[in-house]
Amino acid sequence: MSRIFLDADACPVKDETFRVAGRYGLVTLVVSNAYLRLPASPLIELVLVEAGLDRADDWIADAAQPGDVVVTSDIPLAHRCVTKGVRTLGPTGRAFTEASIGNDLATRDLLTTLRDTGQIRGGGRPFTKQDRSRFLGALDAAIQAIKRTGR
Repeated sequence: MSRIFLDADACPVKDETFRVAGRYGLVTLVVSNAYLRLPASPLIELVLVEAGLDRADDWIADAAQPGDVVVTSDIPLAHRCVTKGVRTLGPTGRAFTEASIGNDLATRDLLTTLRDTGQIRGGGRPFTKQDRSRFLGALDAAIQAIKRTGR
């Protein structure tokens, strides 16, 4: 049975994930190092990990298996999951794949360097309704693909 793993810290698509997962009867594991108020549902589980750098990421990377879906905006976590054959989506609906993850890591590293040296400032663009809509479609498509292929 497929599961959905949410890298919950600052995840803007929790409610959308719960709605899609509920439609398919899939368990959603909400992984965080702090308590989060979640809807009461037997399909939604809060997984509390101890505080510390990358503890939630480590838990997700260890637990997720092919046939599961991971939702994260963390590129190194996405890389770890894609390497294991786990379908991985960003909150904007962007799928991380074997073909794209190397470029994603390189871009992340470049932007980190540019921010650290002060060559660029500020964060990313705001999260939009279109991002939310793309995410819903991408999550639905990922679940359908897993149902068809088993992975």
